[in-house]
Amino acid sequence: MSDLRTELAEALAEAEWDWLAPHARRDSLIVVESGLDVVDVAVAIANDDTARVQHWIEENLIHKPSSAELSDWNLNQSKRFNTLIVQPYVLVQEPQ
Repeated sequence: MSDLRTELAEALAEAEWDWLAPHARRDSLIVVESGLDVVDVAVAIANDDTARVQHWIEENLIHKPSSAELSDWNLNQSKRFNTLIVQPYVLVQEPQ
């Protein structure tokens, strides 16, 4: 698992909203709230850790973008996010 974690941590990148918008249209974005480590979430998804992922969903710590978030982000195409791809999803988190 440490190799996967290292690989995912190295893949973490910044992206502007206009680069992410096509993924939102495909409904493949997952928002990771700032209280979570996006790499931890990616590892859990990649390892199919359904109990952990379900807990985060229930606590609204990870979720699909709301229509309000999408509207705000569409108004600010240069807004930046930390991103990590875990097929078929793109995890996004606002930088702190």
